Amino acid sequence: MSRFWSELVGALTPYTPGEQPLIEQLVKLNTNENPYPPSPAVLDAIRGQTGASLRLYPDPEASSLKAAIATVFGLDAASVFVGNGSDEVLAHTFCALLKHERPILFPDVTYSFYPVYCGLYGVAYRNVPLDETLSINPENYAADNGGIIFPNPNAPTGRLLPLAAVRRILDLNPDSVVVVDEAYIDFGGESAAKLVPDYPNLLVIQTLSKSRSLAGLRVGFALGQPHLIEGLERVKNSFNSYPLGRLAIAGAVAAIEDEAYFERIRRAVIASRELLIAGLASLGFEVLPSAANFVFARHPERRGGELAAALRARRVLVRHFRLPRIEDYLRITVGTDEQCDTLLQALAAILAIPA
Repeated sequence: MSRFWSELVGALTPYTPGEQPLIEQLVKLNTNENPYPPSPAVLDAIRGQTGASLRLYPDPEASSLKAAIATVFGLDAASVFVGNGSDEVLAHTFCALLKHERPILFPDVTYSFYPVYCGLYGVAYRNVPLDETLSINPENYAADNGGIIFPNPNAPTGRLLPLAAVRRILDLNPDSVVVVDEAYIDFGGESAAKLVPDYPNLLVIQTLSKSRSLAGLRVGFALGQPHLIEGLERVKNSFNSYPLGRLAIAGAVAAIEDEAYFERIRRAVIASRELLIAGLASLGFEVLPSAANFVFARHPERRGGELAAALRARRVLVRHFRLPRIEDYLRITVGTDEQCDTLLQALAAILAIPA
């Protein structure tokens, strides 16, 4: 700790991202990256921007990207906000829409960046426990609150909340902003974006990191009625008027427009997920139903931390959370079929099960 730090900095507990190792030849299944490359159209679009125009600032409104996103979701561009990854979009959301006198609500087992944002912006919050199956119960969100946020599918559990249940939470909270964080929605869920015209209190946040294979480009977006988007724009323009560079805008537009490639890759990941679930079950794991590009699993006879360490010794990385209720679970990213087979073979060796 430095004596030059502000009081705020000393009180923060920063988010800990998944490990990005420098070791080669690892099977990396710990950070939910897509195992497939981005669309070739994305790479062509980025190459097309690597010229003299880089001396100029990008469009601060990222108008072409907003238009492309609006077209996909059948909304006006005024209903779209874009940022440097969905984490930046979330950060602006906490500042612009969730900082009120009453505490906000989010699940007790969820994306661990939420309490970090609360600490950064001074947002009071209250955890709402998941039920015994680690699912969100909409009726538990009827309490007085200053806003609600939850991932759908939830992270790290992978469980999906059906659209009717999302609508129930909205109906229970007409005077609070409800933020649905849909980082993984493309792998098995129905987006709440279609509810945006009907609910002035709904904000839907998505990312191009997962289903569009663009984790390295850092592009996220929010969908909501214009009055909510204006609040986000006011915060963004008080922080950084140019969050997306020319390369990011061009690549993101190409990714959004290449629907055929997106659909092919999305289906490949879903198919691999189902094979992975079956393989884990055959090794005795309990696997939660997943609508994401990862699975959440535990073995009834082995500790999660022990399994994660043993896998790492075999050059396979998965994510383990030392947190109440989930410390014996592993969150395993869906890789290629070859990567998943390597994981399953390593687990069989660790469990001393004949392959």
